[in-house]
Formats: sequence, C-alpha cells, structure tokens
Amino acid sequence: MARSRLSALCMLYLALAVVAGCASAQRSPVPESAHYWPTDGWRTSTPEQQGMSSEKLAKMLEAIELRKYAIDSVTVIRNGYIVTDAYVHPFGPGSRHVVHSCTKSINSALMGIAIEKGYIGGVGQKVTELFPEHPFANLDARKQAMTLEHLLTMTSGLDCQDSHLYSWQGLQQMRRTDNWAQYVLDLPMREQPGTRFEYCNGASYLLSAIVQKGSGLTALEFAREHLFGPLGIVDVHWPSSPEGISIGWGDLEMRPHDMAKIGYLYLHMGMWDGRQVVPAEWVEASTRKHINATLSDGYGYQWWVDASGYYMALGWAGQYIVVVPDKNLVVVFTSDLSESDFFLPERLMNQHIIPAAESVAPLPPNPDRAALLQSQIQDLAKP
Repeated sequence: MARSRLSALCMLYLALAVVAGCASAQRSPVPESAHYWPTDGWRTSTPEQQGMSSEKLAKMLEAIELRKYAIDSVTVIRNGYIVTDAYVHPFGPGSRHVVHSCTKSINSALMGIAIEKGYIGGVGQKVTELFPEHPFANLDARKQAMTLEHLLTMTSGLDCQDSHLYSWQGLQQMRRTDNWAQYVLDLPMREQPGTRFEYCNGASYLLSAIVQKGSGLTALEFAREHLFGPLGIVDVHWPSSPEGISIGWGDLEMRPHDMAKIGYLYLHMGMWDGRQVVPAEWVEASTRKHINATLSDGYGYQWWVDASGYYMALGWAGQYIVVVPDKNLVVVFTSDLSESDFFLPERLMNQHIIPAAESVAPLPPNPDRAALLQSQIQDLAKP
C-alpha cells in the first residue's frame, strides 16, 4: 500500500515537472544586462529584444521631425544595448556637443573619486579651510559654516546671482576678474548655508578648483586618468579659466555615446568592468534628494532627482543624461532648445521612452515597426 502511494506521488511529481517545463519553454527568456562593457563602443539591439516598443519610439522621433523640435540627438540604451540612436542633420555619432551644466554632474563624480583617494578630506570640510591661502571678503559666521557639501547641493548661501534667473550677471562679473575663485569666495552671504536651494555656477567652479588643489591636476587631467580613461572616453574638450582651472559649471564638449557611458556608470553604482571607478556610496549620495529644487523635485550632489524614480544631469538648452534604474534605462538628449522648451526632453521621456519599456522580457519581434523606427532615424539624418 505504501509502495503504491509512493509510485502515485512520483508519477504526479513527474507530470507537474513536465507541465512546468512546457510552460517555461513557452515563456520568453528574461534579458540580462549586457555581457560586455561599452568601453570600446556600444552594441546595438532591436527595441523588442530589450522589451521595448519600436512603435512608441518611432512616434517620438516622428514628433521631433514634424514639430521641428530643436533636438540634435536622442540615444536610448536598455540593458546595455543601444535600441535607438537618432541624429538630426548636421549632427552625427562622431559629433561632440557642448553639454553645458551636465558638466556639473561629471565634476561631482571627480569630487567623489578625489575624496575616496584621500586628496580631499570629505564633504564636511569647511570651504574656508580648503582655501587657506585666500583672504575672504564678507567673512562672517555663515561663510565660516559653509562646507563642501553645501557647494555640492547648491545650498551655499552665497549671493551668486549667476544663473539664467539673473541673466547670468554674476558670471559676467566673474569673467571680468583676474581670479574667478577669489571672486566667488568674496561674494556676500545671502542666508545660512543649507537653508535653501539656489543655483550657483560659481559654487561648481569652486568644486573644480578644490579637485585641482587636492590632486595637483586640473579636473580635465584628473578625469582623463580616473574617469574618462577607464570608460574609454577620449574625444573631449574642456576649457579652463585664465588661472588654469577647468570650468566646473559647463563648457565641456562630449559625444552623446560618451555622455551615455557616464549614465551607465551611475546605473551600475560606479562599477565599470570589474573596477569601482566612482565609490558606490558617492553615487547613492549624489543621486538622492538632499534639498527641494527648482527644475526638478530635488537636488543631490550636482544631480537632479525626480520623484518618479529617475535622476538626471541637465544642461542648458536641453542637454540630458537620464538614468532610470527600475527600467534599466539610460537616455541622452543633446539639443539647442529655447528656454520655453527646456523641459521638452523630459516630456518625451515620460510620454514615449519610459512607456516604451513595456517588459523586462523580450517582446515578440515587430519587423514592420522596427523598420518604421529605422526610417524615422534616416529621415532625421537627411540634410
């Protein structure tokens, strides 16, 4: 009796195993992140192979073409593979583009590396201690309380007035001086550091100066050795101020594929091909909200943080590096948009790109829509 029950149970187990095996065979395999690192270049895939809709991506490009949006390129990467790579004539894959304030996010990565290597003590260091050789005008208790973290989170309390809100007046005044760092350090205080977000390009310039003071290398030289080099980024242009300090708030020129490498590095918490390029703790701190901000829900360490779960490097006129961790997405826009259209790339992200990521598993092949997407890409590239 016991033997017959055991046989029956075995037969039942085998039957269930066969059914499960058939169901598993019919289910699409779940794609993993790329089994390569794009140091020497990105590999491509159809959107459907990476669980994305060619049709929705094609509609985005159609809107860019029909409405004549001043977008120069769109690069969409999922699971480590380029699924859309579109350029509007005369731009192409090899064209460098000025990334404007996306520079700030890259400058932040350099700061994290410099701290990890011991060139700089940490985010709690007082700014006055980091520039001991400089006299400070308008020195008061508030300025003495200003830390490196306040510079990173745009909560310095300095009366900068150097953003577009002030028609760049502060930047114009700074550029007319012989020592840009001294100009920023001498600014009067508007409020207690850490109190309120106030965009300050001069604060980002000080970050570049601090990296240089600690390492003995300009931010560009430091990046080539510790950031750009490991990622295979070689074609960059980053000018310096008259005193030889890389312009930490902007003016960096990069190719869109290299901008995407920065996003992919952060998507992987600073890891690249088995090497921790940027400390994971720094990536986490940089991409979470420290303070309420103006252009997005929050601000981290020179990165904008959206409440919906993604974070961005943003640059004037529509330069974007967007990282969407829960979708395994990195998206890059380069543009020449007017101020009224500044948020257009983010709208395209929310209306087309994120909804296009329909599945973690591959979608059924859709050759007609994939061909439509390629047709849209070719139309945008035409003179």
